[in-house]
Amino acid sequence: MTDEVLSDGDQRDRFAALAKAVADHRDQLAFRQLFNHFAPRLNYWLHRRGLPNEEAEEIVQEVMTVLWHRAELYDASRSSLSTWLFRIARNRHIDLQRRLKTRIIDDAEPLLQIDDVPGMETMLESEEREAKVREALTRIPGEQMELVRASFFLGYSHSEIAACTGLPLGTVKSRIRLAFEHLRKALDGHDRLSS
Repeated sequence: MTDEVLSDGDQRDRFAALAKAVADHRDQLAFRQLFNHFAPRLNYWLHRRGLPNEEAEEIVQEVMTVLWHRAELYDASRSSLSTWLFRIARNRHIDLQRRLKTRIIDDAEPLLQIDDVPGMETMLESEEREAKVREALTRIPGEQMELVRASFFLGYSHSEIAACTGLPLGTVKSRIRLAFEHLRKALDGHDRLSS
């Protein structure tokens, strides 16, 4: 059946079923059908918002990667797959715009001027601190670490994480706060041991 022959309701149900097949069984054929349908539409939509070809394609790839790896986050009772994918694309587009704005740096900015190169001792202290942080991060419980990763490493807002995971916004915030408490306690323990 082609997309044009199906009614809107039938098409929505078909896409939801294909997304479920991807989530439950990593069904490559289902994913390919979704990719072939949505990738060109997402690309066109991003072009209409003024994105150059490479950036639009990059966002489309990110959105489809989210579908492949995180299809279980899609809830057909809350929205259509189309709405979910376009919301992800919109959020990635906004993130890209924010990143581009922060790239504009004035080289004459006094805060960016380097007065002197840090000494070997400072560099070693920095490396030790980074190692402590990495080790402390391994102690954060998995569900909290996943939310920290989404927030701080992938750049999602708390509301975006709540929308993607289906968790209440308050739960997302409290789990991230608890993760930082774990991190602080782990780092405090390291500081006491090293002094």
